[in-house]
Amino acid sequence: MKTRHQRGDTHPLTLDEILDETQHLDIGMKQKQWLMSEALVNNPKIDIIDGKYAFKPKYNLKDKKALLRLLDKHDQRGLGGILLEDIEEGLPNAQKAIKALGDQIIFVTRPDKKKILFYNDKSCQFTVDEEFQKLWRSVPVDSMDEEKIEEYLKRQGISSMQESGPKKVIPVQKRKNAHSQRKRKFKTHNNHLDGVLKDYTDVTPGKQ
Repeated sequence: MKTRHQRGDTHPLTLDEILDETQHLDIGMKQKQWLMSEALVNNPKIDIIDGKYAFKPKYNLKDKKALLRLLDKHDQRGLGGILLEDIEEGLPNAQKAIKALGDQIIFVTRPDKKKILFYNDKSCQFTVDEEFQKLWRSVPVDSMDEEKIEEYLKRQGISSMQESGPKKVIPVQKRKNAHSQRKRKFKTHNNHLDGVLKDYTDVTPGKQ
C-alpha cells in the first residue's frame, strides 16, 4: 500500500483488489475475515474510505506546492524541519518534487544520518559586515554557562530577557472614607409639638 501510494496510486482499494495486487487471492475465509475485522482496521497506516482501504501517511501531500506550504507552516510555528523519510512516505514521486523546489528548501543531515528538510526563508538572509563577524568570533564564551553570561550582562548594566517582560501591577486598595463609616444621624421633626401630641403606642385599638 505504501509503495503504490509513493508511485502516485493514492485511490483506495477493496480487500479483493489488495489481495490481487499482492497475489494472495488463494487465502481462506478465516484469513480474509481477520484482515477485515482486525489487521486492516487496527493498522494506524491504513485509512478506511467507504469500505475500501488506502495508505495513511503522516503527511498527505499532493505535490511540491503542498510540500512547500507544509515546510513554511512548520517554520512559522517554530517547529523546525521535517524528516525526509516522512516526506517521501506521503508525497508521490517525492524526489522529483524536492529537486524541482531547488533552493527553496534546505537539507540538514543529523548525526544519525537522517536528513531533515527545512523551509528556506530568504527574508531572513542578510549580510553581516566582516568587522562585526571578527568581533563576534573574538568573544570567548566556551567556558561560560547561562548564569555567568547573565552575571556578566548585569555588570555591564544590561538587563536579561527575564527582566524585560511585562510587570504585574498590584491594584491599590482604596481606603474607605471615614465619613461613610459614621452612623448617619436623622433629623427629628416636629420638636415644637413635644408635650402636645399623645403617645398611642400602648392603646388597644378601638379604645382611647
